[in-house]
Amino acid sequence: MTVIIFIIILAILIFTHELGHFSAAKKFGIRVDEFGFGFPPKLLSFKKGETEYSINLIPIGGFVKIFGENSDEESESGPDNARSMIHKPRYIQAVVLAAGVFLNLVLAWGLFSASLFIGMPVALADLPAGAQIKEERLLITSVVKDSPADLSGLLAGDTILSLSNDAAKVVLPTTEEVQDFLQARENRPVEVAYSRGGGEELEEGILTVVPKAGVVGEKAGIGVSMERVGIARLSFFQSIITGLEFTYRMTIVTVVGFVDFVISLFTGGSQALAEVAGPIGLFGMVADISQLGLVYLINFTAVISINLAVLNLLPFPALDGGRLLFLAIEAVKGSRLNPKIANTLNVVGFSLLLLLMAVVAVSDILKII
Repeated sequence: MTVIIFIIILAILIFTHELGHFSAAKKFGIRVDEFGFGFPPKLLSFKKGETEYSINLIPIGGFVKIFGENSDEESESGPDNARSMIHKPRYIQAVVLAAGVFLNLVLAWGLFSASLFIGMPVALADLPAGAQIKEERLLITSVVKDSPADLSGLLAGDTILSLSNDAAKVVLPTTEEVQDFLQARENRPVEVAYSRGGGEELEEGILTVVPKAGVVGEKAGIGVSMERVGIARLSFFQSIITGLEFTYRMTIVTVVGFVDFVISLFTGGSQALAEVAGPIGLFGMVADISQLGLVYLINFTAVISINLAVLNLLPFPALDGGRLLFLAIEAVKGSRLNPKIANTLNVVGFSLLLLLMAVVAVSDILKII
């Protein structure tokens, strides 16, 4: 079942991105030769009008073959060169190149909005105005390595149901109640009732933790960060507006994350690669998140869609951002780049991307092992 969910998510993301390029090219009268899902070898295809639609064996990408996107003799001076992308004004070329990114952001907006309308898990500190809240709980958001909580077996993502020590007990506590309870029982065992996972995989249990001073600050604690969360549900129009706000904020966070990643590639090397995930890593995430329910999968797909949009905007050859950079250079210099140089850079860039994907895949496998 996880494989099917993973393929569906991948298909939605890729189809949306390539549909942006396809629709923009068709809108401006540019010939589209092929719309393909996955990478060759080709499994099946059919032709409608002038465009071939194909499904390929390797389902980790997709493409739209736009006439004249890569300059050659036919697109330069062939009989149909008027419909070549390279003979369109630069602003039209830019729109076609950016359309995939735009549609990925629109998809994220739609998914976040749908999630908020259905009921989205949110931190109560970030509660949207007018939201209806249900299923409030205290969530462990992080666990300090080698802390009492870590050694006892508590994990990030666990929900604290209660704390007890001899006759004293607090049920469904707030963050402040947990802190007060633990600080008053330094070096004394405290039983923590927790729940983990969701749906059919929901697990409940009790662990014994001994609060100690100096774990985080001077006061006694067990080494966890906590957040009060709940399911927020908004009206249709509120969900549209708030969904747009979520998309904007997540896009900014993603851009900053990519910048940090690029910098860390040159400073941290293998450590930077260990912090990213490729298709294998994403498959593992889908397996975990699918256990939590539909809303979590919707949010996950929205986040990945934003990541795909930002990735494609990076000014690197073969990516949409690299091609946009070439257009900007042409606009400044007032003439086209040498087609051979541009095509060579795109081929080299694509090869480096494939190499990076392979390295990330190996990193994903090593994490599993």
